[in-house]
Amino acid sequence: MYQNKIKLTPQDILEKSFKIDTRGYRLKEVDSFLDDIIGDYEQFLEIISNLEREKKDLMTEIMNLKQELRNSKLNMEVVSSSHSSEVNNIDVMRRLSQLEKMVYGSKDNNGEK
Repeated sequence: MYQNKIKLTPQDILEKSFKIDTRGYRLKEVDSFLDDIIGDYEQFLEIISNLEREKKDLMTEIMNLKQELRNSKLNMEVVSSSHSSEVNNIDVMRRLSQLEKMVYGSKDNNGEK
């Protein structure tokens, strides 16, 4: 993805040789090469900045999703515990009703007899 933006590899830089004039290296050739290096460094810095920004965004999203997961788990626990207590309350009410029928039903039957 980023390889098309980068002109030089470390090997290119290492193997670069300049032609020597009577006064030294050709300035235009050296300047051109340094411009390429500077351009690559600017691309590297831009890539790093974009990746850091993307990393920050992804970390924020991860934290939000983890919090949402925690909230969902809590909601599930509350729902399951409230559901079981409702079932328990219903069961208790049925049992009380049956006991009342047995106690009062037998008194009515004994009282009538």
